[in-house]
Amino acid sequence: MKVVKAVDVVKDYSLNGMTVPALRGVSLEFEGGEFTAVAGPSGSGKSTFLHLIGCLDTLTSGTISMGGSDLASLSKKQLALIRRHNIGFIFQAYNLIPVLTVMENVSFPLTLLGVDKNEARDRARLALHDVGLDSMENRRPKEMSGGQQQRVAIARALVKHPAIILADEPTANLDSKTGREILELMVQLNQSEKTTFIFSTHDQMVMDYARRVIMLRDGQVESETKR
Repeated sequence: MKVVKAVDVVKDYSLNGMTVPALRGVSLEFEGGEFTAVAGPSGSGKSTFLHLIGCLDTLTSGTISMGGSDLASLSKKQLALIRRHNIGFIFQAYNLIPVLTVMENVSFPLTLLGVDKNEARDRARLALHDVGLDSMENRRPKEMSGGQQQRVAIARALVKHPAIILADEPTANLDSKTGREILELMVQLNQSEKTTFIFSTHDQMVMDYARRVIMLRDGQVESETKR
């Protein structure tokens, strides 16, 4: 089943009165349960593409549909609801809330969904167990290593059981050993949860783990390989 369909997507930015193209007619489809890397050099448009899928930015022309809905036709409120219910995000900078504990960070998305406090804690505890952080629920981000913080970010993304997880350069701030551990964890979760993972990356290790690799260059699809 297709979870995302992009057709002739164009994204331009305005910089000092000039139009700067980020994406130039990208057409791609993603099936449920994929583990896919959108790769390419800096400036290729990979992060822009993820931000458009994640309803964090709006396209200039073309269409992106999710669950049969054309994102461009939705209001800001409707887009926020899609982000809240259907999409999990993992960022290279982790984006954890520093004043909250690990448990509070992971349960926060459920709080936004109006989930009962006790149920939210139970689900957060299970998500932390899945990423191997059972004993750290009362720590704060500054008390953890980069790899541990990224595991918290993965648990936070998974806790609401989204259809899609978008991971923007998730290994960029990790050493190779920790990055490999994080990727193996995400492979396991992809297989057990059947969640669609879409990465933006220039890390060859991420591409090696992906079952599908889409190469972007200068805002266009240059090549695509499947394993």
